[in-house]
Amino acid sequence: MTTTVAVVGKGGVGKTTFSALTIKYLRHVGRTPILAIDGDPSANLNLALGMELHETIGQIREETKQQISNGTFQTGISKPDWFEYRVNGCIVEGDGVDLLAMGRPEGPTCYCAANNMLRTCIDRLGNDYAAVVIDNEAGMEHISRQTTRDVDVLFVLTDPTQRGLAAAEHIVALARDLGTRIGRAYLVINNVDGDLPAPLAARANAVGIPLLGVLPRDPMVSRLDVEGRPLVDLDDTSRVYPAVKALLERALE
Repeated sequence: MTTTVAVVGKGGVGKTTFSALTIKYLRHVGRTPILAIDGDPSANLNLALGMELHETIGQIREETKQQISNGTFQTGISKPDWFEYRVNGCIVEGDGVDLLAMGRPEGPTCYCAANNMLRTCIDRLGNDYAAVVIDNEAGMEHISRQTTRDVDVLFVLTDPTQRGLAAAEHIVALARDLGTRIGRAYLVINNVDGDLPAPLAARANAVGIPLLGVLPRDPMVSRLDVEGRPLVDLDDTSRVYPAVKALLERALE
């Protein structure tokens, strides 16, 4: 049975780092194969995983739309089947993990049909994996479009700021208003130096979901980034990976 994990939060709180380390953990405990979905238009989950990226769904979606609008779309195959074929072609295969990148955001025109095809395609793809990990973009667009309709575990990440916690509360409210099907949801506070200040701890209790824990600021994350090394190179000698493992052991039991 597939376990779907989604990571959300405002920009700059460490969603990609947490997603990459979640994938590292799942691979370590043998919950493979894993489908990693990069929902950020900047598409940098591949760098965190040490994988090459050649094409994104955004490029395929735009290409398909243009072909349909100018009448060059090939006959003999349905649009959903063609879209699924192209999506399958842009999956990057790795060691126990495959990567699919959403790519650039939508333009000014409506992409409702393409998003429906994308949702169906991802739902179908996910059945072939033990776990699906979705690194969502900062704007929460995938939740608002219901691209991630069925989520077993939702991690709402924030930095240790009042603004970050306010954004987390907004995400929780949005997911509830849209009726997004979520099994369990947890708040995670990232990049904490020392103990969590009392005002932030009190504010965290008002977000509306349980506080799973806090993750320490880790200089090794910045060091790997400077050196151009993937974040999955972090191990138990780092500060953050053991903390992530401890949280995931409780949340994904």
